[in-house]
Amino acid sequence: MVKLIVGLGNPGSKYHETKHNVGFMALDLMAKAFGVAFTEEKNFKAEVGSTFINGEKVYLVKPTTFMNLSGVAVRALLAYYNIAVEDFIVIYDDLDMEVGKIRFRQKGSAGGHNGIKSIIAEIGTQEFDRIKIGIGRPKNGMTVVNHVLGKFDTDDYITIGHTLDKVLDAVEHYLKTSDFEDTMRRYNG
Repeated sequence: MVKLIVGLGNPGSKYHETKHNVGFMALDLMAKAFGVAFTEEKNFKAEVGSTFINGEKVYLVKPTTFMNLSGVAVRALLAYYNIAVEDFIVIYDDLDMEVGKIRFRQKGSAGGHNGIKSIIAEIGTQEFDRIKIGIGRPKNGMTVVNHVLGKFDTDDYITIGHTLDKVLDAVEHYLKTSDFEDTMRRYNG
């Protein structure tokens, strides 16, 4: 079996640790925990790292296409490594959830998220596992774009740090059990 775990974000230091890059932040934490180094794979338009966990090959992926074209990297990797959609998880930010809240879902619409829209368009299905991390809605009249491309304030950054630890625990549980439904039951909320 092979697993593909994709974190969504935008490439480049300008976007490092912005709210929209919380998927990349999750993947960086996993890479550190699993002893994985990313290398840029231009053919896949992604940074890719891999390891074996419980005898399974696990690929950690950060698309380098910018958010709106994330599906290009996902489609290419699923096809090249012949990975079933059931063995693919995407981790990304969600505006409609309070900062630090986690929601696991097995399918659904893009909900306005351009990275998810791109993945659905490229792989032709909405039926894939996902982990959504709440980043909250903009406050004080800030635009959505400035909000998602902005950094977390100090309190929210601390909250997100705890959230990412929970996401890591959940992914480790999933990789041990290969049971996303059980992982959802244990870690949702």
